Amino acid sequence: MPRRPRPWAAPPRPVWEEKPSRAGLAGKGLVLLLACLGILFPLWIVVVTSLSSRRSIDEAGGLVMIPKDITFVAYQELLSGGQVTRAALVSIGVTLVGTLFSMAVSVLCAYGLSRSGSLGHRWILMVLLATMFFSAGLIPTYLLVQSLGLTDSYLALILPSAISVFNITVLRGFFMGISQELIDSARIDGAGDLRILWRIVLPLSRAVVAVITLFYAVGYWSAWFNASLYLNDQDMLPLQNVMIQLVQKQEAPVGLGQAIKTGELSGLAVQMAVMVMALLPVAVLSPFVQRHFRKGMLTGAVKG
Repeated sequence: MPRRPRPWAAPPRPVWEEKPSRAGLAGKGLVLLLACLGILFPLWIVVVTSLSSRRSIDEAGGLVMIPKDITFVAYQELLSGGQVTRAALVSIGVTLVGTLFSMAVSVLCAYGLSRSGSLGHRWILMVLLATMFFSAGLIPTYLLVQSLGLTDSYLALILPSAISVFNITVLRGFFMGISQELIDSARIDGAGDLRILWRIVLPLSRAVVAVITLFYAVGYWSAWFNASLYLNDQDMLPLQNVMIQLVQKQEAPVGLGQAIKTGELSGLAVQMAVMVMALLPVAVLSPFVQRHFRKGMLTGAVKG
């Protein structure tokens, strides 16, 4: 006869909820270690090569894996002025202004669409969602930007990609999860929509706002296509476009060509240094926003 389960015994759990064995834990740790090495090893090579002298790079035959003859000459030359410094300032300015503008429009749009009583919110939402699957194309977009007189203007780096419907959808989903009774009580006290948004909705939505802000900031910082399409002046190019020129060896930045020709600098070290400069802001900001990712993204997506 089959043994009856004891009333005080714990109920059986699914396989995926069972306590992992030591071999399973060791396997998971090994996989995570290999994944971390696969991510960090290329970054290590880039950083070490940017800090290596020309002799170390020549001895290694290219990319350097073991630090030797560490020098900061490449960074000193890049930050001493010229095209790279100007491009970095352009990228910082475009990222700050573009992120503030995109967040302001996205938050206002998402809050309006999250209120069920707002005028035409369903039709507006459907039109916005349709743009995620259908677009006019590259040539009509370029003709529109040109007709507005935005070519050779920093606005061409912001306005064409200022709004992300996906980000608006995530914000809307999070805003809809806020208690309606809390908003109604604020209205009874005489608060308007802007005050409710500023004093109640945004403080309760810090997680999702931080995540979406990071998304917009990384997008502006990493963008290069709009600049290559709409800007003809080399002095207006952002850092990513200058980095592409360096990697493709199209043109040495102003102030560095002579140093490379005389042997003081290695062109490869300069390329790696520009890559580090382009990656540094994202690497610094991401850990501070990482703790908001799970709460901000999952909650907004599920409640949308």
